[in-house]
Amino acid sequence: MAKKIDVFAHVLPPRFRTQMLAKVPDVLERYPFMQHPLLSDFTLRKQHACPDELQVISNVNLNPEDYFGPKEAARLCRELNNELSELVTTHPELFYRAVGAVPLNNMKATKEILAEIATAKELCGVQIFTRALGKSIADESYEELFATAAKLHLPLWLHPIFDQRKPDNNIIFSWEYELSQAMLEIVQAGLLTKYPELKIIVHHAGGMVPYFAGRIEHILPTEQANAFKAFYVDTALLGNKKALELAVAYYGEKHVLYGTDAPLGIAPAGAGRAIQQALVAADISSAQLEQIYFKNFERILAKK
Repeated sequence: MAKKIDVFAHVLPPRFRTQMLAKVPDVLERYPFMQHPLLSDFTLRKQHACPDELQVISNVNLNPEDYFGPKEAARLCRELNNELSELVTTHPELFYRAVGAVPLNNMKATKEILAEIATAKELCGVQIFTRALGKSIADESYEELFATAAKLHLPLWLHPIFDQRKPDNNIIFSWEYELSQAMLEIVQAGLLTKYPELKIIVHHAGGMVPYFAGRIEHILPTEQANAFKAFYVDTALLGNKKALELAVAYYGEKHVLYGTDAPLGIAPAGAGRAIQQALVAADISSAQLEQIYFKNFERILAKK
């Protein structure tokens, strides 16, 4: 059986969880999916692990910058990154690497933390979100994040969050729209062409982008339309075989990485098995599967 690296799996580290609940006691009621026991109980998580698979873990979308001032947010991000590193060290049978956090309300600390992550063995990149502090992640105030990540050869993991201006947010369609919109804004800001070393791994196979490839190609300028192909995407589509085939056809097999959104999506432990079954059933060759399962990620990691 082929080795598999799940590049987009989530955790809610226990110490960080406690600190956030002390500040925001009702946060888990606001976001019920964060109550999933496998996010913080790693003994239970091991019982449900997919064979021959290791996970790259990132924190759930619970961001210190949304609840704390710049200095405190930076402290919490550093503590979170240390706890994520400890999880990789303590559970090598489950976790391959971790993705760090940065406080976007403190750009000076963000650049310092990026440099710290670049030298940390257990950490392999940084998670960002489609919006930060009420602004698009592509806003010019965040450009230093992208510039520094590119300089340090640190990949960025792009995860969706709700746009709080909208009254009808939902986890069926909203996150896929927010991912697609953030990708468009990153392209239109010229970040992928200005920083060609930049690697951005987008959750949920790049949202709506592959399905609307025709609109992208016929409406946008050619340079911008082509820039969408620079993104990397995961396979977190809950086992949708045809959608996976479409993502591979659009981005190319070298830009698709195995990722499941574990332990979320399908009870009790995520969609890993369903996604693997869909990949095997899809019109994807064994050589392409190797690229998707681990070779693409190893190639990205080799540049860190």
